[in-house]
Amino acid sequence: MHVVKKIEIIANSFELGKILDSLNKSGVHNHAVIRDVAGKGLRGTTEDLDMTMLDNVYILAFCMPEQLKDVVENIRPLLNKFGGTCYVSDVMEIRSVRCVASI
Repeated sequence: MHVVKKIEIIANSFELGKILDSLNKSGVHNHAVIRDVAGKGLRGTTEDLDMTMLDNVYILAFCMPEQLKDVVENIRPLLNKFGGTCYVSDVMEIRSVRCVASI
C-alpha cells in the first residue's frame, strides 16, 4: 500500500473535455466520469440551478503526491472561469500483483 491523492471534481459537463485535458497535461491519465450529477452546494443556496440541471459530471482521479501541484495549477483556472468544485484527499492505494483467481 502507498499514499496517493484522490481528486474529486464536480463541474458542468460542457467543461469535461477541458478538465480531462488539464488532468492529462498534469500527468494524470486515468480517471472515471459519472454523468448527470445533481446536488446542493456547500454554500447552502437552493437557487443553485447549476447543481440541479443534471448536466454536471463527477470526475474521480488519483495521482502521486508530487503531481498534485501541477494538477492544482492546471485545474484551478478552469474552475475559476467556468465554475465547479474540486476536493483533494489522501487515500491508500492497494496494488494487486496476482489475480485472485490464481490463488
